[in-house]
Amino acid sequence: MRYPETDLDAAGLLKALAHPARLAIVEAIGAAGGCCCGDIVRRLPLAQSTVSQHLKILKDSGLIQGVIEGPRANYSIDRPRALAAAAMLRALAGQIEAGSGDCCRATTAAVAADPEPA
Repeated sequence: MRYPETDLDAAGLLKALAHPARLAIVEAIGAAGGCCCGDIVRRLPLAQSTVSQHLKILKDSGLIQGVIEGPRANYSIDRPRALAAAAMLRALAGQIEAGSGDCCRATTAAVAADPEPA
């Protein structure tokens, strides 16, 4: 099955956020308005190499961006991308909240009416 590009993009964003360390890193960058790897290492109980690996995943997903400033990179939230991710999650939550719950009922009713497979 070929999934819509929007679903593939959403899955990539969610995968990038699907680790508590990456969530903490995004929160730290967002709270500071931007920071370097060393700043994040000082704020979180993670080794520098671990933070660097997580930053790469977040950067590859487009949630953060890094700008080289001398010997270090300064990371910040890619605001348009983060806002798009938030909108996608709100839309998904709205679909879940608005769901009719009829998905399995139709199948269950059909099986109840004809329990013998053809």
